[in-house]
Amino acid sequence: MLGLWEQKENLQTRHFAFSSSKEDILNYAVNFLENKDLKPYNFLKNGTVEPMIFAWMPALAIYFNDPDGNQLEFISILDGEGKPELGVITYEEWISRNEM
Repeated sequence: MLGLWEQKENLQTRHFAFSSSKEDILNYAVNFLENKDLKPYNFLKNGTVEPMIFAWMPALAIYFNDPDGNQLEFISILDGEGKPELGVITYEEWISRNEM
């Protein structure tokens, strides 16, 4: 359970990340959010709802805002070593680079 309290002053976007499985993010998160009338977006905010990889961690993530404007994130820490030089990339690119 997570409780959020309304602020009357100094409203700033809050960010909360929820640990999720890679499979849930890849297979269910976007449809789940859209079915709840929430708009998923990725870290790059490039207009797609494709989860992205933070290669430096490495981690897979997708974002959405709650009705109060808080930024929420489903994130899954991935196995393997981080590759900070790759920045933020698609899951497909991450897989292809790790198969080499």
